[in-house]
Amino acid sequence: MPDDAPNSWEARAAAHSLYGFTDLPTIDRRGTVVLTHGEGPYVFDVHGRRYLDANSGLWNMVAGFDHPGLAAAAKAQYDRFPGYHAFFGRMADTTVMLSEKLIEAAPFERGRVFYTNSGSEANDTLVKMLWFLGAQEGHPERRKILTRINGYHGVTVVAASMTGKPYNSLFGLPLEGFLHLTCPHYWREGAEGESEAAFTARLAAELDEVIAREGAETIAAFVAEPVMGAGGVIPPPEGYFQAIQSTLEKHGIPLVADEVICGFGRTGEAWGCQTYGFVPDAVVASKALTAGLFPMGAVILGPDLADRLQAASEAVEEFPHGFTASGHPVGSAIALKAIEVILDGAGDAPPLLDNVRRLTPRFEAGMAELARLPNIGEARGKGLMGALEAVADKATKTPFPSELSVSERIANTCTDHGLICRPLGQSIVLCPPFVMTDAQMDEMFEKLGAALEQVFAEVA
Repeated sequence: MPDDAPNSWEARAAAHSLYGFTDLPTIDRRGTVVLTHGEGPYVFDVHGRRYLDANSGLWNMVAGFDHPGLAAAAKAQYDRFPGYHAFFGRMADTTVMLSEKLIEAAPFERGRVFYTNSGSEANDTLVKMLWFLGAQEGHPERRKILTRINGYHGVTVVAASMTGKPYNSLFGLPLEGFLHLTCPHYWREGAEGESEAAFTARLAAELDEVIAREGAETIAAFVAEPVMGAGGVIPPPEGYFQAIQSTLEKHGIPLVADEVICGFGRTGEAWGCQTYGFVPDAVVASKALTAGLFPMGAVILGPDLADRLQAASEAVEEFPHGFTASGHPVGSAIALKAIEVILDGAGDAPPLLDNVRRLTPRFEAGMAELARLPNIGEARGKGLMGALEAVADKATKTPFPSELSVSERIANTCTDHGLICRPLGQSIVLCPPFVMTDAQMDEMFEKLGAALEQVFAEVA
């Protein structure tokens, strides 16, 4: 229960704050969890309670909440050059170094980087780049963007139009020209008796049909997360991206990997596209780019799109787009350190990516064990991201009635047990920090298992 005193942290939060993506009945009943600090994968509230954050904040705090190297990089840059922009032919030296590092780490041989302050802004920027290219290359009709139902690409107007979630209809979205194809969730969307290979073939055929119906000359790009994150951690079916990319290449349509969640190690490789064996035409990055310590996003264009955008911009003397804080020197310094910590290893410490790979079998085993519960229909995921989907009937995959708010109840019960995890639809999502130990992984599954059994005993 929340502290009802008028000067309590809970009351102060309720009086002056608006909440995004928050179950408001839960806030009314339980109050806001007001946090003060973190240690490793744990966060602490104003009452001194400790929680193991199995969400990595919001997918992003992959190095934990008190990494000394990242904090030191931020402090050093604030002392040296605390802020600037990337307009008018000027940018910080750390930003130049970060662009070099990102192209070095990118899944293609060369390219160019444009900075934003979030993944949403990066997806908006990508679309404006594509629209700009179409107009400058004499194809102003090339504006349609293809994504998938349940895909998540952000909350700004264009990014929300890309996002295939029903709640965006509350804002009168999507905008015209944003088309959502079938969600590639084989367990839920596959037809009875349909093999995984046949499901993949059906989705590739659907893409071909949509392109034929709309006209390839009107389509600017197909944008996809390697693993759907906020859609409920949905990995693609076998051979999906190879089939999709082959179809797109036939029609000359770029494939963009939205790596906001998957990028920088979450799936066990530097990029999700590497995990699934395809090279996109561009990458959108954010979240783990700065290990959550600074708001930053990036559009990383591969060679073809980079060359074309440069030529189109030179024709009108500029690319007329940007943000005051994009390419921020402190964000760039933190990102450089984060990439070192995650992908290269810092000092004597091995790269965190090694720990992701080491922990993945333990994570998969914990997920498989909980999948044996009679009200878990599917355990799915890749690397250190996974989801457990609750069902009222396992054999028929029948979900619980929505009014039971089962996933919200599970998440709230987890909080009572000192574990933070995320409800998404009828699923509970886990995306633990890369710094987790074996003991902490076991603690996570022990607390989640207890919460699941408690809630299922109440509702099943």
